[in-house]
Amino acid sequence: MRIQHECLYCGKELVGRTDKKYCDLHCKSAYQYQKSKENPERFYDKVDNQLRLNRKILKEYNKGGKVTVRAEVLWNLGFDPNFFTHYWKNQKGDVYLFVYEYGFLKRKENGKEKYILIRWQDYMTKTSKY
Repeated sequence: MRIQHECLYCGKELVGRTDKKYCDLHCKSAYQYQKSKENPERFYDKVDNQLRLNRKILKEYNKGGKVTVRAEVLWNLGFDPNFFTHYWKNQKGDVYLFVYEYGFLKRKENGKEKYILIRWQDYMTKTSKY
């Protein structure tokens, strides 16, 4: 068994336990981050990152509970409507796609694509589709 004498990240000589690999928590974190960047992004990470971005954008633009926003505004921020967690169909037959508690419905008004943004409500649970 080889005993590590240098920090895996910065190369400084290590003092302390014989199985020590890093100088401090900063070096350990930086080393792990560097290693993770060398690996290709996993499909799960891509989906999770897009869902988190979509949620952040919907939350930012839906301060009033129900609002209408031009689609290009959301798209320019990186919103991708193909990533959602569930859907809800209202009595009119409109299908709202949801990213966790924030929903959106695509509409075309005056030749422009828009999204109607809503928040999940308790009454939707009875008729929700997962």
